[in-house]
Amino acid sequence: MGTDTRQLLEELREDHRNMALVLNVLEEITDSARSGDDPDFDLVDEIMRYMTVYPDAVHHPKEDVVYDELKKGGSGQVAGLDDVPADHREIAELGTKLRDDVEAINAGAAVRREHFVEDASKYVRRLRKHMLWEEEDLFKRVDEMLGEDSLAIDVERFRHIKDPVFELEIESGFKRLMTSLKSG
Repeated sequence: MGTDTRQLLEELREDHRNMALVLNVLEEITDSARSGDDPDFDLVDEIMRYMTVYPDAVHHPKEDVVYDELKKGGSGQVAGLDDVPADHREIAELGTKLRDDVEAINAGAAVRREHFVEDASKYVRRLRKHMLWEEEDLFKRVDEMLGEDSLAIDVERFRHIKDPVFELEIESGFKRLMTSLKSG
């Protein structure tokens, strides 16, 4: 069963807005750590679990499906679409590295504050740059490529996976994150 591409693009844009909120919290924690404060590593762990469970495992694969379908059309608008899967892999690797840092810290391993700050800053910068590129370039080109038409794209394999933080029912493992988002 196909999903209308315009609807899917709106879902992807909503995901970007939600991811930006989460990145704001991570950035505040990172800035605080850079200033010498002790970060709330339990919260950072929740953030990185979310980022690796939903954006890396659901959002980015949905984008890859959309871009693959659009490349099949062969329009001149497809420049740069081949770069997206590599970008997604790089972001996922940076996220996994940061999550590993935080898990090690929470397990009692000695990880230098500068190392955490560097990895967190690199992750936030890279993901923000990627989302901005998609919003200001790729999504607009997808809109233009569709024109008056729309495609039905099969993303059914992702339908059953709900956003564990921004859906109506928040998963219990992300309550601290949602509390931080509400207070921020």
